[in-house]
Amino acid sequence: MTSKSRLLEDKVALITGSSRGIGRSIVECFASEGATVYANCRTDGSFDTIARELSKLHEVEVIPLYYDVTDSILTKEAFSRIMKERRRLDILVNNAGIMEDALIGMISDELMHRIFNTNVFAVINHLQLAARLMKRGKSGSIINLSSVVGIRGVAGQLVYSASKGAVATLTRSASKELASDNIRVNAIAPGIIGTDLLEVLDDSLLAKRKTSIGFGRFGTPAEIADSALFLASDLSKYITGQILGVDGGVVI
Repeated sequence: MTSKSRLLEDKVALITGSSRGIGRSIVECFASEGATVYANCRTDGSFDTIARELSKLHEVEVIPLYYDVTDSILTKEAFSRIMKERRRLDILVNNAGIMEDALIGMISDELMHRIFNTNVFAVINHLQLAARLMKRGKSGSIINLSSVVGIRGVAGQLVYSASKGAVATLTRSASKELASDNIRVNAIAPGIIGTDLLEVLDDSLLAKRKTSIGFGRFGTPAEIADSALFLASDLSKYITGQILGVDGGVVI
């Protein structure tokens, strides 16, 4: 359903990792609020049907952008296309990320490189390119996806936790550097969210995870999208450098 508030009317947004879960929910939310959305996915053609349906439903443009966020050349081409077609970018959501577990002593160089290339280096690359476009209009909102484990840590996820901790600190640093251009940089730190990543866990482990959450349930991708909407819209126009925990009171 299209929102009556249209908080992002006439805004141009780029959302990475849009094919499923949190990314897809953010695309749907932003489109319903009136934004023109460039939805990044890796697999060619995978988002075409969804993009057409959302465009028709909300009377906006949802445009798939197919590229791997770790490919710096293709990333630059994507931003060049946005500049050519829209002449500006108002919102960037760095959502694309990977999560892999490994105990201390079992962490390989390949795993470290893979996680940091996607979760940190690609975020920095996208942030830099977005800032160039946003500086032209002296306005913009950059939203990075961190994690509760990036703030508090968790056993078995040293590398993933480190990557999401890096996202939190780079968010704070970027917010200081870009504030003079009226570009806001914030992060969302989700707790345990009910996406397909949880499908690999058995029922007993899921039940145990749920008992660690104050609200007694897993969060939903739509609830993360609502938080992203707040940070993308003018409702948060005096907020920058913040890490917004959206975790239902989880204890880890």
